[in-house]
Amino acid sequence: MAPRASWKGYLKLSLVSCPVRLYPATSTSERISFNQLHKDTHNRINMKPVDPERGLVERSDLVKGYEYEDKKYIIIDEADIDSVKIESNHTMNIEAFVDEDSVDVIYQDAPYYLAPDGAMAEETFAVLREALRKSGKLAIARLVLSSRERVVTIGARENGMFVCTLRNPSEVRGTSEYFGNIPAGNPDPEMLELAEALIKQKLTTFDPKNYEDRYEIALMKMIKEKLKGHKPIIAAAPERGNVINLMDALKASLGQAKPPAKSKTKAEPAEKPAAKLAAAGSGKAAKGKK
Repeated sequence: MAPRASWKGYLKLSLVSCPVRLYPATSTSERISFNQLHKDTHNRINMKPVDPERGLVERSDLVKGYEYEDKKYIIIDEADIDSVKIESNHTMNIEAFVDEDSVDVIYQDAPYYLAPDGAMAEETFAVLREALRKSGKLAIARLVLSSRERVVTIGARENGMFVCTLRNPSEVRGTSEYFGNIPAGNPDPEMLELAEALIKQKLTTFDPKNYEDRYEIALMKMIKEKLKGHKPIIAAAPERGNVINLMDALKASLGQAKPPAKSKTKAEPAEKPAAKLAAAGSGKAAKGKK
């Protein structure tokens, strides 16, 4: 089944335009999620809209309202929303170009993939993509998503383009409230040198495959045990040691630190603990049958 586009329109640079489709680059469908059930019947609970005066109401009776004063609303219908027409409803007009590393990560929000909409658009799309790639720049544009205009960055990625929506500056909190009382004094040079050596000792190439969600894995293991009728095994969290002397702790850490594990993409994947347990279990079962 082909993925569903979140947005369809035109990517425009000056007088050049290209029909494109925008797709979400991430998905949370594989995450473990829970439903709300009644504790006795185990029936799934439906969240229904309630009017404080009339009780339960049908969804067909719901309308949108904007609160312009306390408990005073103006009703907004679909025709009102459709009447708000701006260029970015259907066009991503490239307004500027910036260096790839100039966009602060704190402003980066949701990632999307951008692809040409039809074979006729592929040549124009490829020209714009390669121009971005060779220049090492990101394009800045705007588009309307979920009834609001978003500023986005556009960059080349493989055979397509990568779009990232940016947070509005009003959504980003200032740092003074959190960092204002932290002293800016210079640390001890020897301790700083030890810390830098520890960083070098653990230096590696980032591969997201090496950082699977251990909590999610443990959660699924617990669920499978409950399905079998077993009580979940409670694993104790490691005890936190008391650091008495920072210098001693840095020296001990530097001496005990192991080199970073090799990337799993270049070597055989390490056997997961769950697989080892399963293999050990089957081995015991086989011995029992003899």
